[in-house]
Amino acid sequence: MGRHPLTAPASLPRRAGRAPYRGRVEILLWLVPPVVVTGLAMVWVSWAERERAAPDRDEQVRRIEAALRKEPTAGYAVRDLPPRDRSTGVAVRRRRAS
Repeated sequence: MGRHPLTAPASLPRRAGRAPYRGRVEILLWLVPPVVVTGLAMVWVSWAERERAAPDRDEQVRRIEAALRKEPTAGYAVRDLPPRDRSTGVAVRRRRAS
């Protein structure tokens, strides 16, 4: 009984007395720089997100109280712009004075 092609082992036929590749194959060298950069990023993030001393609760309450007592500023931060002409999407030439 023959083997079914889907259950056959996935391999290339070997030629007698000859290796599949002549020299060393360094396929994964391209992977070294991204792995190094990822490792450095992980170290940096763990250092940047380290636990720091909690700020003093009384100091936080004092800052919030000072901010709430401050008078709000009136007006907008952006100046008023002149109204724009409504565009109809059609280019119209201006009439020449004759």
